[in-house]
Amino acid sequence: MLRAMAGILGRAFAFCEALLPSEQFRDGAGFSKVASIHPNRERDKQAMNALEGLKVLELGQLIAGPFAGKTLAEFGADVIKVEPAEVGDPLRKWRMLQGGTSVWWEVQSRNKRSVCLDLRSTEGQAAVRALALEADVLIENFKPGTLEGWGLGWEQLHALNPKLIMLRISGYGQTGPYRDKPGFGVLGESMGGLRYLSGEPGRVPVRVGVSLGDSLAALHGVIGVMMALYHRAAHGGEGQFIDVALYESVFNVMESLLPEYDAFGAVRERAGSALPGIAPTNAYRCNDGHYVLVAGNGDSIFRRLMRAIGRPDLEEEPALRHNDGRVANVERLDAAIEAWTSQRGRDEVLAALDQAGVPVGRIYTVEDIASDPQYLARDMIVEARTRDGRTLRVPGIVPKLSATPGRIAHPAPRLGEHTAALDGGGWPVRAETEGGAR
Repeated sequence: MLRAMAGILGRAFAFCEALLPSEQFRDGAGFSKVASIHPNRERDKQAMNALEGLKVLELGQLIAGPFAGKTLAEFGADVIKVEPAEVGDPLRKWRMLQGGTSVWWEVQSRNKRSVCLDLRSTEGQAAVRALALEADVLIENFKPGTLEGWGLGWEQLHALNPKLIMLRISGYGQTGPYRDKPGFGVLGESMGGLRYLSGEPGRVPVRVGVSLGDSLAALHGVIGVMMALYHRAAHGGEGQFIDVALYESVFNVMESLLPEYDAFGAVRERAGSALPGIAPTNAYRCNDGHYVLVAGNGDSIFRRLMRAIGRPDLEEEPALRHNDGRVANVERLDAAIEAWTSQRGRDEVLAALDQAGVPVGRIYTVEDIASDPQYLARDMIVEARTRDGRTLRVPGIVPKLSATPGRIAHPAPRLGEHTAALDGGGWPVRAETEGGAR
């Protein structure tokens, strides 16, 4: 499902990239307004970033809002991140620290600028309004009503800057009976239906090992931002707010979960490493203690798989020609496949099924990822330099744009590193000598 989201993002970036550099866009009175987010019309467009000139104000903390800001920043948006003084975003201290700072922070906040403001103070609120006056996008993931309490809600900022687009990410959305409940990604994953399906049958539901609900919400938020930018530029629309709920972002990728319940009263249950209703696809044990993942669920793929494991009888069996018949016989098929894999080592299984044209793979650890030739060939493992001069291997950038790919132009900022730049009032000019990544 993340691959599908990446594809959607790629198309959205390319679409907006094609739109935004155009000489004019409709502003309600005709095609007379030059697109303001690309003020330097003479620059070679191939040298531009896809979102160059886009001004983004990030007020969120931790994962969902900042992940959205990170994605926009990787494609050239100027993202100013507002943090509380002294402590900053709590993510700075989450998980493993190096030199007192989380290495996660180095990824989540690359390309951004950091300013320290007290949003509860009159001065901090005035500074946010000054930045919002020039911003294209504002990102926040506070509990609904928090910004309104500080005089920084949608109605107030929209009146100040009608072109502003506000991305609002929360646990349950800006409306509804759960609106005021605190919500984290783990709760969104559960309410969205994912947690119940994760794990082995008859055992406690387990969580995915990363903050998937937050990341899905962030990606939905970025898609919403790109849609709103298109509407503003192409249709002469004003800004709008984008209401993203964590649980809805998870629910949106739950495939046939609801219609199966509605049509058949079926409640999908945990199935471990299998995928119910699609067969055969599972994890199979090898004789060296490793497992391989085999997806033999396409009709022609199934026939190749059966030939590869020496079971032509199953290949020719009429009841197994299509998926519905294979699902009815899934236990028999899984047993046949594992009878073959369990007599061989993982590498032998991978080589044999690769040669047969059957989708097969190992279960990757991060150690596997860091040295995998496919990752390396596609620049998904890159070396960055931190503000204190350390080098760190970090994930590359997704999605891949052919003409204006994303890049790591600046390392994650020190706390409040750019606060002084606000003294001049308005949106500060970004210095091109702030350091960078390799």
